[in-house]
Amino acid sequence: MLGNKKSTVTVSGKTTLISRDTVVLGDLRFSGTVDVEGLVQGNLIAEAGKDALVRIVEKGRVEGEIRSPSVIVNGEVEGNVYASKHLELAPKARVKGNVFYALMEMAAGSEVNGSMCHMAEQESAPGAQSVPRQGGQAQSEQAG
Repeated sequence: MLGNKKSTVTVSGKTTLISRDTVVLGDLRFSGTVDVEGLVQGNLIAEAGKDALVRIVEKGRVEGEIRSPSVIVNGEVEGNVYASKHLELAPKARVKGNVFYALMEMAAGSEVNGSMCHMAEQESAPGAQSVPRQGGQAQSEQAG
């Protein structure tokens, strides 16, 4: 769905699908998995203390902030992304905003037009005010 390899991120629970011709206006608070194939004009915010995953597929688009433990992007995001556990940017990912992550995979071809800030897991819990480490300088990590 997102690229040539299968993602290693899984979350138990229900899946919410925002299908291709759907437009969501306003914030969406959730637990479980949210798959975005359409357009979300608002923030996607995972319920505090719950495991959650946001997947933005190739034609999907989010115009707002994303706060979730795990985020996989292969579409477009116009806003900041906060991934307290794992952020995956697939080959067609386009992010216009800052990304805050504990662990990140970034495929060749993906784009971030903003800052990339590494944070410890406890610093970046959804809903918490996060303070980037090292003065906001971008750090990259290689996934094995």
